[in-house]
Amino acid sequence: MTAAADAFEARYRADPDPWDTLTSGYEREKRRRTLEACGPGPFAAACDLGAGTGALAAELAPRCERLLALDGAPTAVAAARERLAPFAHAEARVARLPDGLPAGESYDLVVASEILYYLDDGALAETLAWIDGALAPGGRLVAVHWTGTAPDLRRDAAAVGEALARAVTGRRETVADGAFRLEVVAR
Repeated sequence: MTAAADAFEARYRADPDPWDTLTSGYEREKRRRTLEACGPGPFAAACDLGAGTGALAAELAPRCERLLALDGAPTAVAAARERLAPFAHAEARVARLPDGLPAGESYDLVVASEILYYLDDGALAETLAWIDGALAPGGRLVAVHWTGTAPDLRRDAAAVGEALARAVTGRRETVADGAFRLEVVAR
């Protein structure tokens, strides 16, 4: 995902909120629905993949004993660190998927919001294998993706759902909302 991470970094340098995550109605509604799908917690350990500037992570942090927010764009991670500063138990870290995923850790919540469809086939397979291995018994994966198209997407939201179904074990629920598709896998 190196080329995509570099492209994201360029976007964040040109605009501190290139997807309007803090201001758009779509983003607010998607974040609300994603948090609802996560559940109230408390979560012993949560990991937010593709955390961007930390808008979702900051709302998730009060439900977590430990939160790790990962993104491949250093400029976004700097913003996420500022946003997560009030939460001593939350960390934002630069990590490109799948190479930067933490080894040997277990999470009772993994969130992947609008990131998996950017990954090439190998990176997607490795990331999904990591999720399957890192998701604790009783844990939950919440993946949400925009249903539109863009030239930099490697696959659409439905294809991400199909890949999740093959790779991540657990009870599955899919909610299609027109603008986004929300996948929940519960162990």
